[in-house]
Amino acid sequence: MVVYASGKGHTVAMAWKRNPAPKSIYRRQLAARLKELHDQSGKTLAEVGQIIEVNQGSLSRIMNGDRGTSPVLVKALLDCYGVTDPAVREDILDLVRADQAQRQKWWRKYSAVINTTQYGGYLELEQSATTLRSYEPQLVPGLLQTPEYARQVITAMRVDLDAKQVEALVDVRMNRQTLLVHDDAPKLWAVIDEAAFRRIESRPTVLKEQLEHLLDAEPRTNITLQLLPFAAGFHPGLYGSFMLMGFPEPNPDVVWVENLTNSVYFEGSDDVGRYTEVFDHLRATALGPPETRSRIKSMLKEL
Repeated sequence: MVVYASGKGHTVAMAWKRNPAPKSIYRRQLAARLKELHDQSGKTLAEVGQIIEVNQGSLSRIMNGDRGTSPVLVKALLDCYGVTDPAVREDILDLVRADQAQRQKWWRKYSAVINTTQYGGYLELEQSATTLRSYEPQLVPGLLQTPEYARQVITAMRVDLDAKQVEALVDVRMNRQTLLVHDDAPKLWAVIDEAAFRRIESRPTVLKEQLEHLLDAEPRTNITLQLLPFAAGFHPGLYGSFMLMGFPEPNPDVVWVENLTNSVYFEGSDDVGRYTEVFDHLRATALGPPETRSRIKSMLKEL
């Protein structure tokens, strides 16, 4: 993509490259384990490739986590590296199977309405995250929306879709929410600006249902809600919404930012650190969970 910027009478063309979605959590772990074993073996990739009869380029991509692999190939690698401990072998093979399972994406059947470039990577990461820290200045987070609220939001924001396509995206959003009720559900911490609630006051029935849904969700031990009131004034969250996703060690956190046409991911420690600071500032500024619950109840009484 080329973006044009003007200044002092000159027009400058700037190349803008969208950063790809980070690799799946299981593929990252698998790549790290295989790379460690490879380094310990003292063999070159070319030597390993000759032994197991696999192209060196393919091996390099597997070691870097750029492509998936199969249990058969990984068993051959483990044999080549002299790994005989059954527990170690099974642990590594479990990562292969987990990555394969994650590649069987439930959202593929919605490919007609999901832009995989924009959302495919995010949905994969969301499914494997252990913590989700969400800041939303305009909307209730998708993971906490009611079907009707989601329907009205999607209809308004995606004017390019017909009614059937809107319903498909509502289904996607509702399917995503099942993540929060699993035994190993991630912890969701959501800071929501007061504007998200005031924006739909003209639709009291939708707002009432949404507020009641938040009250029902909030007592869950893996969900923390905080409302950022208008009284907070200006704050660093005015740049826009973002999601901070955390994963098991040693995998780094990832920041996801959505815009009109694509998704942007940040993995660098400086970027992630900055977003973490902003989120911590927002939650320190927002109402605490008990006060948030009281404010939501007050909003319900006003309807």
